[in-house]
Amino acid sequence: MTLFEPSPVLIAFIFVQRFVFFEVLAVLALLRLAVGRGLARLPAILTLGICVAAIFVTFAPALNLQTSALYTQLAQFLAMGGGTTMPVIASLIFAISLFIAERRWRWIEILHLIGLAAFLGLWVYTRI
Repeated sequence: MTLFEPSPVLIAFIFVQRFVFFEVLAVLALLRLAVGRGLARLPAILTLGICVAAIFVTFAPALNLQTSALYTQLAQFLAMGGGTTMPVIASLIFAISLFIAERRWRWIEILHLIGLAAFLGLWVYTRI
C-alpha cells in the first residue's frame, strides 16, 4: 500500500455506509411493520422514512433527480458528521422497539444490533 492508497477497511466502511446499511435497516423496518403490533410499528415507520430518504439521496444522481430542492436538503443532512450521523439516528429510532413489549420476532432486534455493532466497529477502525 502506498501513501495515497486508501485502506481496504475505509473502502469497506464507505461501501457499507452508502449501499448496505440503510437498505438492510429498511428491510428490518419493513419486517417490523409487517409483524409488529401496536406501538412497535411507530419506530419502524419512522426508521423506514429515514431509510427511504437516504436511499433516495444515494441513487438520485444516477436517476438525474439531484436538481430538486428536496435532494439538496437531504444530501446535506446525510453528510452531517461525515455521513455517520443519519445512520446512527435511524438506528437509535429503530432500537426504541427493543423496549416495546408488543413486538414480535425479537430476532429482528438481534440482527439490527449485530449490524449496528459491525457498522460502528468499521467506523471506529477507520478512526484509528
